[in-house]
Amino acid sequence: MSWASEEMAGAQFGDKRLTDRSASLLSALGAKPTLSIPAAARGWAETQAAYRFFDHGEVNAESVLAPHAQCTLERARAHPVVLAIQDTTELDFTGKNDIEGLGPLTYAAQRGLHLHPTFMITPERVPLGVFDAWLWARDPKTFGQSSKGLPIEDKESVRWVEGYQRLVEVAPELPETRLVYLADREADIYELFVEADGAPVELLVRANHDRALEDGARLRQQLLDSPALGNVTFELPRTAKRRARTVTQSLHARRVSIRAPNAKATLAPSVKLTAVLAQEIDPPAGETPVQWLLLTTLPVDTFEQAVEKMQWYLCRWEIELLFKTLKSGCEVEELQLQHIDRLEPAIAMYLIIAWRVLLLTMTGRRCPEMPCDVILETDEWRAIYIVSERAKPPQEPPPLDTIVRMLAGFGGFLNRKHDGHPGNKSVWIGLQRTRDFVLGIAAYKAAET
Repeated sequence: MSWASEEMAGAQFGDKRLTDRSASLLSALGAKPTLSIPAAARGWAETQAAYRFFDHGEVNAESVLAPHAQCTLERARAHPVVLAIQDTTELDFTGKNDIEGLGPLTYAAQRGLHLHPTFMITPERVPLGVFDAWLWARDPKTFGQSSKGLPIEDKESVRWVEGYQRLVEVAPELPETRLVYLADREADIYELFVEADGAPVELLVRANHDRALEDGARLRQQLLDSPALGNVTFELPRTAKRRARTVTQSLHARRVSIRAPNAKATLAPSVKLTAVLAQEIDPPAGETPVQWLLLTTLPVDTFEQAVEKMQWYLCRWEIELLFKTLKSGCEVEELQLQHIDRLEPAIAMYLIIAWRVLLLTMTGRRCPEMPCDVILETDEWRAIYIVSERAKPPQEPPPLDTIVRMLAGFGGFLNRKHDGHPGNKSVWIGLQRTRDFVLGIAAYKAAET
């Protein structure tokens, strides 16, 4: 069974033909993730079939993602800890005025959608899949209106709470796995803290507010007044806005009781969480101190536990790689579909494709000796080997790292000793070329018979 058939096997479209079509379409688009639907399809008939699929009444983002989400949970069962990362990104379709149903983005003149997925990975950063995703367009009539004073159910921030609730619903299916909800500062929401109190899914979010505590103190100062558990030192990479430098931080952790904001006291007068602060020691003159303040339901009693939670939080970057692969690799913002009802299931399908690109990239790094046929289909890895090595492929599948490096070579990866591991871009370009190699080899064999 192909990887696409496995991911779509549990689809509930009400028609087996739709399930079969979803698998073939996922395979075709996944083989050429940078191309448009007509370019990825093999001929006009397959293009029409793709448009009919996205136009079907039973096909929506939820139904497309559901079988992959179930496969994601199956993969999660094999791990003692799974990080469920949530974040929001904009999908900008400005200028594509023929797409109906889009809404304003940051500015009223921008048109597009918002996407809020739940991306499951291991603490070793191996991608397990996209468990959930919210897609919505803002109402142009209410754009720019203040939501202050509204209940959270009427705010866009409800997506953070509802995303957590979805994890709580499936937690009983993973009795041996500790699920950790991981998010950035947008998830510093009191309603979310109340929701997580006593729930079976752990919470780990970066604090955005210096919240008031039950005893009247402020959160950040309370932590700074606590004794340090120890120090960590690391190299801060260079960016466009800062230079590279060595950073030493002191780690502080404390159990705190956060007081409810006045308007939310009826939810719960306070909530108990553990706060972890990483504070830079003696930053260079003129440099902004590097610090992170996290809030969690997880226990943090030792230096090792504090370091672990910081390392887990840094895994949040993986969802940014998912967004980059979705936009730059799969080019979803170039989709030409006439209505949001067609666009949303297509985006859901490309989310699955983006996961597979990251899976190939990260598994090749983390599990280099794994047989490549665990992830790649037989026709794929054999075609990669034949074209790369100009030789007959071996009987036994080579290690995954070997084949991924060959694959990435088709995307510009040079594989020199100092080059490190292939990146996502070279992998997704290599995947696109691999499909052409598979078809070419199959055509040659057919001509020889």
